[in-house]
Amino acid sequence: MSNYTWLEQKLHKFALSSQFMREVTFDLESTNISSSSETEYHIFIAGMARAGTTILLNALYQSNIFASLSYSDMPFVLAPNLWAKISVNKRDLDFKERAHGDGIKVSTESPEAFEEVFWKTFADENEEELKEKFRIYVNNIMHKYKKNRYLSKNNQNIKRLELISSIFTHLKILVPFRDPIQHSYSLLTQHKKFIEDSKNDNFISKYMKWIGHTEFGPNYIPIHNQNLIFNNDLEINHWIEQWYLTYKNAFQLLKNNHNLNFICYEKLCSTKDYWFQIQKKVQIEEPYDFEFKESKKDISLNTDKELREKALSLYSDLNSLNLK
Repeated sequence: MSNYTWLEQKLHKFALSSQFMREVTFDLESTNISSSSETEYHIFIAGMARAGTTILLNALYQSNIFASLSYSDMPFVLAPNLWAKISVNKRDLDFKERAHGDGIKVSTESPEAFEEVFWKTFADENEEELKEKFRIYVNNIMHKYKKNRYLSKNNQNIKRLELISSIFTHLKILVPFRDPIQHSYSLLTQHKKFIEDSKNDNFISKYMKWIGHTEFGPNYIPIHNQNLIFNNDLEINHWIEQWYLTYKNAFQLLKNNHNLNFICYEKLCSTKDYWFQIQKKVQIEEPYDFEFKESKKDISLNTDKELREKALSLYSDLNSLNLK
């Protein structure tokens, strides 16, 4: 974000800040692309931010069988085909560490979570119209990348698991989860970092707002904001409570939703066979290895005992699940 030129920042504002412009570019794109026969064996990664969602996205994308939005689709992410035709941007395959400062390196060809722009653009549509437009959107992305399976990573989809499940017949939803104390500490750290960074660069806050990034930072909106015990988002207990409420709700959907699979971050980083099981579940026919590195910190912050025990108990329950 800090590397964007003045002209690039203005282009992002032009493409993303206006509801009208987002709708127009989507309509222009959709009228020029015919629908294709879809397998509907799509994959949606939908867990809280900092749960290992990005590294899982990168690992699955390496199979080269999925279409996914990438950095090269910015800023016209609702019209990737149209943007590809008019863009004069050169491919930049040099990998650079992303703004999170977490060691994950990306290039213009790396997949990323820009799907939320769609959901915020058409949030006021009735459910059936919304579903149909999303099917069209997925088709447009697959058309650009010449694939017949779609791969999505959108942390915000943790709030719409049932809706996503109702759109495609054979999809799989992967919900990564992580030790709640480690996870909450990571969220708190990123939250503070992006708040501070935005003080020195006001484009950061605008950019995150335009792409619907409200998981942490200056535009933070809690997934759960009613009847909270811990409201202070600058303290770790707030994030543990968000972790508990979010994964508790997702866990309760499991018995009625055969599409959900909970993915343990710690297992993913420590057990090769677990990664191969995931590949089998998402129907990757030629298994391959991928290096997952666990991030684990020494945490000395005080946590509420009752909340901590509830979260760790839920973590244990999620850990005991088998892939479906």
